[in-house]
Amino acid sequence: MICAKLPLPIVEGVRIRMAIKVVPYEPEHESAVAAFNQRMLEGNTGWGWYEIARDQWLPERENKRTWREHYLAIDDEGQVRGAYAHKPHEWQIRGERVLVADWQGPVSEGLLSPRYATLGLRLIREMLKRYPVLYSWGHGGHEAAMLQMIVKLGWLIHETPFCLKVLHPFRFLRGNAYLRGSRRNRIALDALAFSGLGWLGLKLLHGVLGLRGRRDRSVRVEVVDAFGPWADAVWERARNDYQALGVRDGATMNDLVPRDGRWPRGIRLRVRRGETDLGWAVVLDNQLEDDPRFGNLRVGCVADCLARPEDADAVIDAATRFLRARGVDMIGSNQSHPAWIRAFARAGYVILENRRCFAVSPAFQEALSPFETVSAGLHLTNMDGHGPSGF
Repeated sequence: MICAKLPLPIVEGVRIRMAIKVVPYEPEHESAVAAFNQRMLEGNTGWGWYEIARDQWLPERENKRTWREHYLAIDDEGQVRGAYAHKPHEWQIRGERVLVADWQGPVSEGLLSPRYATLGLRLIREMLKRYPVLYSWGHGGHEAAMLQMIVKLGWLIHETPFCLKVLHPFRFLRGNAYLRGSRRNRIALDALAFSGLGWLGLKLLHGVLGLRGRRDRSVRVEVVDAFGPWADAVWERARNDYQALGVRDGATMNDLVPRDGRWPRGIRLRVRRGETDLGWAVVLDNQLEDDPRFGNLRVGCVADCLARPEDADAVIDAATRFLRARGVDMIGSNQSHPAWIRAFARAGYVILENRRCFAVSPAFQEALSPFETVSAGLHLTNMDGHGPSGF
């Protein structure tokens, strides 16, 4: 149990003593987390925390290479005032194994009250005590203040793109909640949708972008229910082609994409040319409902992928054809490696630059040094972040 003493806040001229304990999230805390979420909801923060203590994606188990740990900031009265999670995962960096941790959060009532204004910083420091080789893979919009804070702490920020392909332009223009945020945008997008100009423009755009790609008709894709020895062979063949990446052997991938129903949306695709395994992809096919970004669109995502860089084109073309056949309205993916970004571009995707940040702690920077060299061989996908949330 870690006790964190915060600066004493002043409320209506009275100095109040407040102690915050940072403790592992246990089932007896679930009701306090629910109350915390209600306060965050009433304050229109857009934030909350998991109301079940046991992680639904990566519960801690012995002999795992990746798992998630949740921690809560609790005050003297037993009220939850903040939370965060770690996802430790073995990485291979220049051929060496290193335990690295991704963080989720921190979420705190500093968004609601100046009494807790420094709690976010306190939680970041607690994270670094537990796992100095730490990163976060995400950020945007309302998280800008968080980025400013960690930059002041010496963190490095590396920006990466979002890869987007619209398959059903009419539905995309009419259903994309993010683009339709203003009345003027809604009128413009409706005009493009109903006139047919939007359909024609997007089809032409993706068609022209995809002219650089070549379809290899000898490549086939197979849906599998688990990663087997074939996936270990792909890992061994590909791992040294990258400067830095999370371990992606068969056992680790079966933890990340469980077979027991905890992540039913993950579809495992084995990509082969003849009898040779080129690589694999994990894709999502989600029918959304009132999503703040994508409304009610049916959204595909290439959540993870692995192959030798020269085979990335074949894997992305196969994954795209698979999702198109399932009827998704759009496909998206976050990527960092130049070979995979080129593969998406050759498959007709629009590459939207600087849409996701890879935030790297000072200790992780040292492990990745020189970062300018290693970043050119850094393989990150959505799986390296919060997993089932896709992008």
